Amino acid sequence: MERQTAQAAADALTLGVLITRWQDGALRDSSASYRKDAPASLRSSFAGLLDRPARSLTTMEMQAHLDDVTLRYPVMARRLHACGRSMFGWAEKRNLVPGNPFSDVVMEGRETSREHVLTDAEIAAVWNAAGSMPYPFGPFVRLLLLTLQRRNEVAGMRWAEISPDRSTWTLPGGRVKNSKGHIVHLSAPAQQILADLQPVPDPDTGMASPYVFTSNGRSPVSGFSKAKKRVGEVMAAQAAESAGKKPSALPEQDWRFHDLRRTGTTVMARLGVGHHIADKVLNHVEGAIKGVAAIYQRHDYLAERAAALDAWAAYVLKVVKEGGIEPPASNVVPLRR
Repeated sequence: MERQTAQAAADALTLGVLITRWQDGALRDSSASYRKDAPASLRSSFAGLLDRPARSLTTMEMQAHLDDVTLRYPVMARRLHACGRSMFGWAEKRNLVPGNPFSDVVMEGRETSREHVLTDAEIAAVWNAAGSMPYPFGPFVRLLLLTLQRRNEVAGMRWAEISPDRSTWTLPGGRVKNSKGHIVHLSAPAQQILADLQPVPDPDTGMASPYVFTSNGRSPVSGFSKAKKRVGEVMAAQAAESAGKKPSALPEQDWRFHDLRRTGTTVMARLGVGHHIADKVLNHVEGAIKGVAAIYQRHDYLAERAAALDAWAAYVLKVVKEGGIEPPASNVVPLRR
């Protein structure tokens, strides 16, 4: 009887239940984005196994599935492997499962860091393409470029996080990757983008949505892959319409939203901004100031960060004016008012 009870309890711990327990337990102190995205990725990729007892999953099954994912999405496969191995390792230490089916899975290759920095022509092309796109993604992309913050952080921006004079945006620790609260200076162009927007109503309450960028009034924008694809399509269309332009002035399509952060800091270095200031702008915990100095460094360089983002915004507008490919006026869709 006791053995049957133990077996029933083990069978009740399905993969779906284990993911939830891992999210509520091991990930409790993780960043909000990882706590949300890692379990969601596992549930989506292993949807057909969610009702299986976690203890019944085998290395052979995990290897076969991740090999299939690798064929099309190698980076995603490596991240799924890392999440699965971490989750089952946590469960194994608590005697919830007899072993870790991910521990002996072999992943080909390794994840390498992207080093792409947008050219001035690409910066201008992204800015112009975003200006031709309607709310929410048109102004979203422009603000992403101007603030150099992470995609999910900008997407989840709330009106309550913006200061009354629109000069700063305060991110609470629960919304950032490193769980460290962050104050972002808003340059004049960034302030103008926000000034041109009005809160979208929440259809359930009739009240204004708390989110600056939302498609439904209930939640922040998502669907970034489609948005990036649309930006690329607009960039290509605008480049094609620019007859007589040199090939070097046409935008290259091998870029990601995250590359905007690297591009901004690269340009800041050219403009004389110190690496430690750029690290503060990006909200990197470990950067140019390390070790004991980082522990005792209490100065947040707010004035210097503001100057850096102002200089970056001025640079963006400069390359748009001097070297960018301006979209035809007839195709421009104004920002939502």
